[in-house]
Amino acid sequence: CRRRGIVVCNVPTYGSATVAEHAFALLLSVSRKIPESTERTRHGEFDFRKLQGFDLEGKIIGILGTGRIGTHVARIAKGFGMTVLGYDTRPNKQAAEDIGFLYVSVGQLLKSSDVISLHLPYSKETHHFLGRDEFGKIKKGVIVINTARGGLIDTDALLAALDDGTVQAAGLDVLEEEGMLKEERELLSSGSSKKKLQIALENTVLLKRPNVIVTPHNAFNSEESIKRILDTTIENVEKFFAGHPQNV
Repeated sequence: CRRRGIVVCNVPTYGSATVAEHAFALLLSVSRKIPESTERTRHGEFDFRKLQGFDLEGKIIGILGTGRIGTHVARIAKGFGMTVLGYDTRPNKQAAEDIGFLYVSVGQLLKSSDVISLHLPYSKETHHFLGRDEFGKIKKGVIVINTARGGLIDTDALLAALDDGTVQAAGLDVLEEEGMLKEERELLSSGSSKKKLQIALENTVLLKRPNVIVTPHNAFNSEESIKRILDTTIENVEKFFAGHPQNV
């Protein structure tokens, strides 16, 4: 596009609160066993045995990535009475001071956190940010929440951590190679590598785990968020034709 002189604009911010709230929706669904509870009452059962949850108050949440969404997660967490740890290659010291959280190393965050919420951008450097080595350092019984990108977590390593109890439960809005689940024809295409097929199979295993909640990449999808996306897109077009492109 640069070579051909084409202006490219995007919508840089639209759902900081939206995605952060969804992260906590997943966390609360896990902590209070909401899916199991509603499924039980839907079948006319009102027995609360084996539905015991746990409080968020007093727990430590580690936030990997403290951009707009990550810092909003920190604000919500403080409202629940949680201790907040953060990790980022570019720490926002002002946000940490205003909200009241502490920046630590990845290793310190992994071994200290009762809940880990991922809000990192996806790149070559952050691919499989949580892999076997990281799960080996993690606090046993942790809850993992991912509303960022599926490739941040090594699916095979996550399944192993769920199997051995290192990860107590997971709330995921994104999955590694999720496109192959959305479009079954992708699984049959000649371009599908053995590794991609393996990940697709592992995802189907994740979907059936009783201690894993998966939503369909839906964290951004609120009325307000969609309106912001549309409004900014219209503004981008208008500004471009007025000769003053924005969000380039």
